[in-house]
Amino acid sequence: MVDGSKSSADDYSLSVERLIPSELAGLRLDQALARLFPEHSRSRLAAWIRAGRVTVDAARAEVARKVWGGERIALAAARTPHEEPYRAEAIALRIADEDDTLIVVDKPAGLVVHPGAGNWSGTLANALLAHAPQLALVPRAGIVHRLDKDTTGLLVVAKTPAAHTHLVRQLAARAVRREYLALAHGAVAADGEIDAPIGRHPTARTRMAVTARGKPARTRYRVLERLAGATLLAVSLDTGRTHQIRVHLRTIGHPLVGDRTYGLPAGAAQSEALARFPRQALHAARLALTHPATGAACEWRSPLPSDLHALVQRLGR
Repeated sequence: MVDGSKSSADDYSLSVERLIPSELAGLRLDQALARLFPEHSRSRLAAWIRAGRVTVDAARAEVARKVWGGERIALAAARTPHEEPYRAEAIALRIADEDDTLIVVDKPAGLVVHPGAGNWSGTLANALLAHAPQLALVPRAGIVHRLDKDTTGLLVVAKTPAAHTHLVRQLAARAVRREYLALAHGAVAADGEIDAPIGRHPTARTRMAVTARGKPARTRYRVLERLAGATLLAVSLDTGRTHQIRVHLRTIGHPLVGDRTYGLPAGAAQSEALARFPRQALHAARLALTHPATGAACEWRSPLPSDLHALVQRLGR
């Protein structure tokens, strides 16, 4: 068996050679690779096979090819196209916790999570690569879930491919618990639940909406405090759709304070304090999951950021 890897801020590759053991005889190639490389998801391995990054006895192979034991597998994983813009940048990060497996970041408002159109630098991914260069070998710089640019709070990052796969599977199984603090317009009458599918808006393609053709989405909320013109809510997600909290709260007539996309319509009555708040009033306050390496139950909490705390205090007076 030959294992080798190289990495830098601008380029990386991971090459591995292994023999198929006889006990895997009869399996499809992607199934066998999933047994040999449990640190990678089967979908990721299948994508590498289709991209020609896996050879069997020095020849390109198909995902469905059967293996019979004794074949030499060569895996050459490299940066995928969507990761090309990722560059290390010295950007200050607030680290809530870190070990050899995870980083828990307390994200500030205004920080974009992933590089993309109009934001190829200055993102959380760029900052993470400078903080922990080994993240160049982990898909998407270790980021397994995201927060909107102006949403603050806790976000977990995997430092190894194995941890990344483990966390993605936890998310898919809805085993990662996330609770948000949200300041919503108006007086929310009582605790409740919103069960309404979310998909791309039929005409405004940069927005999401409740639509019959969307994916299932469920949001639960509890009233924490009623304030002048707004209600402070604790919100938890059973699903993780794009803009889920923002869309669902709009649906029940209590959009997030400061939300320029899904908030109150232009000209709607609101106090000066609410109208002047510059971002959506949403904070990821609690994160709970199973540690990928130890199996321990882990939980982190983050207090309201200063701008949102000041607004809540002002409305409470």
